[in-house]
Amino acid sequence: MGLFNRHVVVDIETTGLSATAGDRVIEIGAVTIQDHEIVSEFATLIDAGVFIPWGAQRIHGISDEMLIGRPTPEQVIPLFNEFIRESILVAHNAQFDLRFLRSEFARLRMKLPHRHICTLEMSRSRFPHLRDHKLETVYRHLFGDTAGSGRRHRALDDARMTARIWLKMEEQ
Repeated sequence: MGLFNRHVVVDIETTGLSATAGDRVIEIGAVTIQDHEIVSEFATLIDAGVFIPWGAQRIHGISDEMLIGRPTPEQVIPLFNEFIRESILVAHNAQFDLRFLRSEFARLRMKLPHRHICTLEMSRSRFPHLRDHKLETVYRHLFGDTAGSGRRHRALDDARMTARIWLKMEEQ
C-alpha cells in the first residue's frame, strides 16, 4: 500500500482545552477507512497520570477511577502511531485533536507528520446555513437524527460519526 492511500478518522478526549497548559489526552478513538468502509478500529482510555477536572468529566463522562489500570501514553502512543502509519488523518476540528496528539508524540520524542482533513472546515464551506457546525449538528443535517450515533463525547463513537460525515461529504 502506498504512502497516504489510507484514511484514519481520529477523535480524542482530554483533561482540558490546552495542551500547552499541561492538559493531556485520556482517550483515543480511531477508525481506518479503505474503499469507503471502516475496516479497523483503535480505541483506548489512557492513564496520563493527571487529575481530570470536573468540567472535563461533565463533557465526556470519563472519571479518574475509569483510568485506573489503563495503559499509559508511553504504551499507547507507539501503538497508535503504528495504527495510523501511512495514513491521511481525518478529524472534526482537526486543529484541536492534532495539537494534542502532537504534544503527546513530542513527549515521547516522536513526530506526527501526517497530512490531515478537517470535517469541521469542510462542513463550514459546504453547509454555511447551519446554525453551528458541531459534530452532532452536521451529523443530524446529513442523516436526519443522531439516534444511531452512539455516546457523544466518547472518542470511538465520535470517530465513527466523523467517518460517516466525511464519507457522505466525499460523495457529494
